[in-house]
Amino acid sequence: MYLKHKPSGDLVEILDVALLIDPCRGEVKGRFHAGEEMQDPENFSKSELVFPSGETLPQCWLDRHYKH
Repeated sequence: MYLKHKPSGDLVEILDVALLIDPCRGEVKGRFHAGEEMQDPENFSKSELVFPSGETLPQCWLDRHYKH
């Protein structure tokens, strides 16, 4: 799955989608897809990621208390 990194505008390949949808996790492991070489994995804050269309991530992926 690919998301856009808001600060840079570059695409990020999410390496573990299960961690992305877990609302108890604030970060997710991924790697930038920019340039010709494959980048090293790094941690990204979910607050800095959006869908490529610019739509924000669902609240249920970000806040474990979203129903309250």
